[in-house]
Amino acid sequence: MSSDVAASKQPTSTDPGLRRGVMGSAELFAQAIASIAPSAVIAFTAASIFLSAGNSTWFSFVLATIVILAVGYLISQFAKRRASAGSLYNYAAVGLGPFGAYLTGVTLLIGCFGIASGSLSGATTYMITVLNQLGLPISGTLASVVVTIVLGSLAILFTIRGIRLSARVSLVLELVSVAIILIVLVLAIVHLGPAAIDPAQLSLEGFEFSGVAFGMTLGILGFVGFSSADSLGREAKNPYRAIPRAIMFSALLVGVLYVFAAYTQVALLGDDLATSASPLDDMATMVGLPVWFNPILNFGVAASFFAVVVAPLNVIGRIVYVMGKEGVAPAYLGQTHPTQLTPHRVLLTIGPAVIALTSILYIMGVNGMDIVVWVDTFGTYGYMVAYATVAIAAVLFLRRIGVKNWLVLPTAILAVGAMLYVFYTNVYPVPAYPFNLIFWLFAGVLAVAIAWYLFLKARRPQVINAIGSTETDVLEGISG
Repeated sequence: MSSDVAASKQPTSTDPGLRRGVMGSAELFAQAIASIAPSAVIAFTAASIFLSAGNSTWFSFVLATIVILAVGYLISQFAKRRASAGSLYNYAAVGLGPFGAYLTGVTLLIGCFGIASGSLSGATTYMITVLNQLGLPISGTLASVVVTIVLGSLAILFTIRGIRLSARVSLVLELVSVAIILIVLVLAIVHLGPAAIDPAQLSLEGFEFSGVAFGMTLGILGFVGFSSADSLGREAKNPYRAIPRAIMFSALLVGVLYVFAAYTQVALLGDDLATSASPLDDMATMVGLPVWFNPILNFGVAASFFAVVVAPLNVIGRIVYVMGKEGVAPAYLGQTHPTQLTPHRVLLTIGPAVIALTSILYIMGVNGMDIVVWVDTFGTYGYMVAYATVAIAAVLFLRRIGVKNWLVLPTAILAVGAMLYVFYTNVYPVPAYPFNLIFWLFAGVLAVAIAWYLFLKARRPQVINAIGSTETDVLEGISG
């Protein structure tokens, strides 16, 4: 194992750095699962997919899982050779060079910021629902803003206090939420009895490729952030084995959960799934669960949303920290807390911006779940670009180091093709307002970021030469 030479050229003498070797396999897995937020996805994504895929909803999730596993396999090719705090930003550098690394890093930051802000609104919405169900009648814009500030501040606190604390909080919350939802799903199967064997679903009755393919795009969106454990390469124990496993196992496990949940929801609710405002609440009522279970169920969804606020903030903190050390971002951000050894300056800068965006949209009168969909869509554009670029980088990287792996090229073609398809379906035909503007907002932010890159290239070329090289350890001799 050796540190890249470029890292030694950075002015890091006053920076205590990130805490080394503190993240075990369970905590890495927690970071990956929390970024996906499967409970939150189950709560409303299957109903959206059902509108286009019908009885093939579960199959759309199968296809989405295959695509995500392909992306995860390519990311794992880097993760088992390079332990980095910069996530895909550092990975892309060795395959696509400085601009490819910068493009990947910036779009990943857009993705994390969007998902964190959108999920914060989801956590607020469901927490207010829980409070109302418990007899605390709060509503209105002020209540939404106050709950948003409280939850957002807690997320920032957990991430600053330490990566182990935030990962464990995320793990506990996600385990609780998944367990609650699994209770409903299993009881639904028991309630259905022999009818749980649904011939219409198993035979893909009414199958239409266009509907299933569109459903697959929504399914893929339900996985964004699944690779976030790769940002903990400097803090993980045995990162070269633990991080690839966390990425692949989390994607596979969540994929199986999605397929089971989609099948069960369609089997129990049938066509009512398309019009249900809260499918999980409706299922709980149908299987005979008492009224007091509903607040528990909605708390589980709120917890899942909250976990996916914490996890992207961890990723943002580490990528911007690396960028700060390299001069891509202000050097002020390239410092860790003297005792907690977390990128607190980044978190105290970006975290309030996440809270502010969600709060402003509430003040503008936007519905909470609309905020989730709108802002998550913005973030998803970033993830799609980042996943596509890192897939291409994997092919070039392995070719450059002389590794022959017959799986890499076909998985890269599948991954890039799927990301391009997802992107295409989100921009054409031109969607209705405000989705027609969200793409241009993403493009505008990206254009500003590229302009900054061109400025650095012209005025500070030494920064460009160091992009993607800091805070990375390299393991030699991995051939496959």
